Amino acid sequence: MRTLFHMPLDPACRMVRIALAEKGLPAQIVEKPPWADTDGALAAVNPAVTVPVLLDEAPTGDDVAIAPASAIIEYIEEAYSSEPLLPSTSAGRAEARRLTAWFIHKFEREVSALTLRERIDKRLMRRGQPDYELLKAGAEALAWHLDYASWLLEQRYWLAGERMTIADLAMAGQLSALDYIDSVPWEKFPAVKDWYARLKSRPAMRPILRDRVDGLPPPAHYDNPDF
Repeated sequence: MRTLFHMPLDPACRMVRIALAEKGLPAQIVEKPPWADTDGALAAVNPAVTVPVLLDEAPTGDDVAIAPASAIIEYIEEAYSSEPLLPSTSAGRAEARRLTAWFIHKFEREVSALTLRERIDKRLMRRGQPDYELLKAGAEALAWHLDYASWLLEQRYWLAGERMTIADLAMAGQLSALDYIDSVPWEKFPAVKDWYARLKSRPAMRPILRDRVDGLPPPAHYDNPDF
């Protein structure tokens, strides 16, 4: 059985889960916080002890463990041709990969590491209250990133072009996690809100939007496709 080690509100894990669902690839979803890997199961398949990690029986018949998220996305795109998530042209694929890296690395470092990690991961690890200076810096960076996404969406129907790609899934992973803690100023960025509404209506997003953190419910609009 295909298995994904993940954390529910980790943006990269969410991106991979959406991609698997879009491609019609069922997987057993196993919650595995790296800091709670007491049995060593995560370290055994990924020495970096990070999630997501995909365990799969490749089309060649070999059992494989793939990490990090960018490698998982490339693997399932190469191994399973149905419902491609990359454009057909080399230039289109380059742009989709550029934006995917933007959201996996730059957005994560400048926004989610300062907000989501402070609000959620600290809570789960019982490491005290969030640093409000970091939360403020993350909110300011988020506005800049949303402004850039708005500029892209003024020219394109999806982030990387006229069809949905891995770039949209990468941003959806980030924004859906931030939306859980009501940190996205949707009304200030209508183009991004309209784009996200299209994604929220897709069946692949429904399992993501059912995730909950004990003792921390999401805002009322969180799983409503129409906000």
